[in-house]
Amino acid sequence: MKNARMDAALARGTLLFDGATGTYAKTLPGFPEGPVELACLSAPEQVAGLHRAYLRAGSRAIKTNTFAAHVGLAVSDDETRRRVIHAAMEIARAEAKPWDAFVFADIGPAPAGSDAAAAYAAMAETFLEEGADCFLLETLPSDEGVAQTAALIREKRPDAFIAVSFAADPDGFTRAGEAVGALVARMDACEAVDAVGLNCVCGAYHMRRLLSRLPAVRKLLLAMPNAGYPHIENGRTFYDSDPGYYAQQTAACAAAGARLLGGCCGTTPEHIRQVARLLAHPRIAVDTAKGAQEQAQLGICRSRIREKLEAGGRVMLVELDPPGNAEISKFLDGVRRLAGAGADAITIADCPIGRARMDSSLLACKLRRELGIETLPHMTCRDRNVNATKALLLGLSMEGVHNVLAVTGDPVPTSDRGSVKGVFQFNSRVLARFVRSLADSGETEPFFLCGALNVNAVSFESELKKALDKEACGVEAFLTQPVLSERAAKNLALARRTLSGRIMGGLFPVVSHKNACFLHSEVAGIEVDERVIAAYEGLDRAQGEDMAVRLCREAAARIAGDVDGYYIMTPFQRVGLVERVMQAIQGETLV
Repeated sequence: MKNARMDAALARGTLLFDGATGTYAKTLPGFPEGPVELACLSAPEQVAGLHRAYLRAGSRAIKTNTFAAHVGLAVSDDETRRRVIHAAMEIARAEAKPWDAFVFADIGPAPAGSDAAAAYAAMAETFLEEGADCFLLETLPSDEGVAQTAALIREKRPDAFIAVSFAADPDGFTRAGEAVGALVARMDACEAVDAVGLNCVCGAYHMRRLLSRLPAVRKLLLAMPNAGYPHIENGRTFYDSDPGYYAQQTAACAAAGARLLGGCCGTTPEHIRQVARLLAHPRIAVDTAKGAQEQAQLGICRSRIREKLEAGGRVMLVELDPPGNAEISKFLDGVRRLAGAGADAITIADCPIGRARMDSSLLACKLRRELGIETLPHMTCRDRNVNATKALLLGLSMEGVHNVLAVTGDPVPTSDRGSVKGVFQFNSRVLARFVRSLADSGETEPFFLCGALNVNAVSFESELKKALDKEACGVEAFLTQPVLSERAAKNLALARRTLSGRIMGGLFPVVSHKNACFLHSEVAGIEVDERVIAAYEGLDRAQGEDMAVRLCREAAARIAGDVDGYYIMTPFQRVGLVERVMQAIQGETLV
């Protein structure tokens, strides 16, 4: 069911929203400290004054003062949330009525680590109880839980108007690493949503450029840019964008197709007044053809690993840990030997167990450039934010490294946490989606994207669900943890039946009884059968290596029907031992 009042308003032209009530409130003397949402309870007249200022400036749609009214953000419990939303709706409605303006139930991003769908639904349910018929889910980093919430609103209020807005940087990526073009496309396909677009993070100029690069949408398009970019003085945040310049660029967003306009962080009533003036006298056009020409063309992945797999071959990937210092000659010698023994690619861990080692991506580039050897660098989420990750991927693409293993990464060791801080802006699934989105946007060549699969997980059903999520994020192949137990082999067989991606079965040449006990007891994600541990009792070094070769050959034969290749880890830099393992596997007829 359509919202007739909204249809009539949009038929008359662009609908202009207010600006950033929260940042504007913080500039006003005497406004209560703390979350601005709580001012709906403690200072309702001052909140009313904020709405009034924007309406006088020309806004004909205002957002309730509830952006962060989620439990865990501005409010501590459900009852306080209900009280804040009730007060916010009462205040906004009273101010909007003389202007015949729309009141939008404002729902900001869910608290980090929460169930997004549940958080949005809780807000939406309360707004519905208050009779809200216009909703804005804004500043979102992803679309997690959004379609479910829109469907819930639509079911309970068929005539509701529902807008969804994502926050992306000037390069078009959200803080969750999602490409905003893909997010907008998914919301454009969501039947319950009426409008979709962008707000926050970007200034008006960059938002206009992002709009020109979005895929064509059927829904109404929304744009609410920031007033430029902030600077901090004495602990306070300021936006210095000139309202006249801001208005010109925001009006250009309208020329680029945006039908719902407004402001985000830093936009004052004066910014909105200037926009309203230009909308009444439009004189700015935008070259949308240029934006269309900037759309990237999809490339072809040039990974030799992928090519061999697609040709029906079985690949052999060998992991060699990077050096802990700048001496690289031993590492390079080991790489040459492993490649000569038949390794299709060398995989390089990214600071394993959270300790600093030579950078895996730089090493991968060196091996590719100087030795012509195919590489698969691991990329963790532990040490880099989105900017550093993108910069590294751009460099890998430039150097012709076409493979990446996306993993969350080991945490920083407890002993180092006083001086070393983990970043973890991503997890492996978000990182995979980010890698894929760079290729989809044409910023990098496509990568053969791999992920990790822990076949030793106690709750393997949960591990498989994560693996399916990784596939949905673009992962094409999985490297498993070592198969050193019967349970791991059975889990791998189950993975083969469940997943569509390629699987490289993990092999680890255990070198001694002590090594077997340590792996089983001290290393997360590895399980070693008692029979394997017992097999090493009383063996010297040479006998231990002989046993490692025999058990790896047996494990390879055991899992051969469930894998597309092998992922062999090199223990203690024993390259000679891994050469023997590779020869033993290649000498077998494994089908």
